Amino acid sequence: MAVGVFELFSVGIGPSSSHTVGPMRAGAVFARELRERGLVDTVAELRVDLYGSLAATGRGHGTFTAVLLGLEGFEPEEILPEQVEERLASIAETGRLNLAGARELEYGVDDMVLHPLTVLPRHTNGMKFQVFGSPEPSEAEADDAGAGLRGAGTLVGSPLLHEATFFSVGGGFIVREGEEAAAQQELDESKKELPLPFRTAAELLGRCASKGLSISDIMLINEKASRTEDEIREGLLHIWRVMEACVETSLKREGLLPGGLKVRRRAPDWHERLLKEDKDRDPKYWQEWVNLIALAVNEENASGGRVVTAPTNGAAGIIPAVLYYALNYAPGMDSATQRDKDDVVVKFLLAAGAVGVLYKEQASISGAEVGCQGEVGSASSMAAAGLAEVMGGTPGQVENAAEIAMEHNLGLTCDPIGGLVQVPCIERNAIAAAKAINAAKMALWGDGSHRVSLDEVIVTMRETGKDMSSKYKETAMGGLAVNVVEC
Repeated sequence: MAVGVFELFSVGIGPSSSHTVGPMRAGAVFARELRERGLVDTVAELRVDLYGSLAATGRGHGTFTAVLLGLEGFEPEEILPEQVEERLASIAETGRLNLAGARELEYGVDDMVLHPLTVLPRHTNGMKFQVFGSPEPSEAEADDAGAGLRGAGTLVGSPLLHEATFFSVGGGFIVREGEEAAAQQELDESKKELPLPFRTAAELLGRCASKGLSISDIMLINEKASRTEDEIREGLLHIWRVMEACVETSLKREGLLPGGLKVRRRAPDWHERLLKEDKDRDPKYWQEWVNLIALAVNEENASGGRVVTAPTNGAAGIIPAVLYYALNYAPGMDSATQRDKDDVVVKFLLAAGAVGVLYKEQASISGAEVGCQGEVGSASSMAAAGLAEVMGGTPGQVENAAEIAMEHNLGLTCDPIGGLVQVPCIERNAIAAAKAINAAKMALWGDGSHRVSLDEVIVTMRETGKDMSSKYKETAMGGLAVNVVEC
């Protein structure tokens, strides 16, 4: 289906949409197919191959465990953090995976086959799933036939029951090998059903001009092709509630983030200090609050907690932080009713989503494909658009805000230390949130006309990503990842 606001903002678990949410989703699809084909009871062996960035940084990004959970049948939108902890502890203790929730196999993280230097043609985030049946042993081999409910090596003569290769292309989106053309055709057909389709910012602005509507209005009309207005509103408010809950959960956690880098959680201490220093919500503290929200979300993401991809997990703190600014520091919000604030949330996310569509259509939101400019850069651009929209910006000013934010994130590399979504990722969200707010303010001081268009910046981001060395695209093989001692 056409990319919409609920594809760009989806609930999942941390720490990465492309390395955690996407692989879990792919594993769940494979598990569902085994159930639907009646193959679960006949499976004797499982094999999982991970390629490129998934193999190179998968351990720190939670890829390996996410795949296991997906193969057990869990979906990223539905699984709760306590379920994650329970099932992973059980798999680690017993060494057994409950395939599709119905058949136990002796399988764990160490059985996965990793190919960090092999990139499949479609995308650097590739994964292949295979299941095999029991071989027909000879009489001489009968005594040893029970040796193989394992996954790293294939039993001689084991029949292949089912296989599938998936690519995690950013933001939790997955594409199946061999179905790219069909998926593109389905996408093109679904776009034809949209009342006001757009692929570029120029087309979006043209729609606004011809209809006399705002960017959020255009997005709402398109969303209504598949949902009622009440469903859209409630869905977006639910997304915001999950974002708020993510912050609340994070502020209760203390100590070090998992993974071995010994990164200390800062959000709880910062929150306590702000409550003491800013008892009356003085506007001069706006940036401290924005920083706090961004850090809290991304510390929770780094912990494998429940977050909203916005549009990715690695950039999940930017839009909540800027939306928090809109609700607490934008003009008129001090006397706004709850209904008014809900309207701001809906309008903000619709406008941000419209800009997110442009990045999905023309470039990428995958750090493994175009570097962090595709994650943090696109989120900053989306947030700037949302803020400019709710602060009364014209379509031209909203487009200008999105352009400014991305223009000054061009070339941003993705070089996570230890393959963990912690350094520089967490602080980077706070910096990008402030950039988004400044971009919106700059655009609102103009009249919407500007020299560089959003479309030109998006294309530049895409081309920059192509030219960027693979060392700086979520492989932990360059930049900070090799110049900072891990421990």
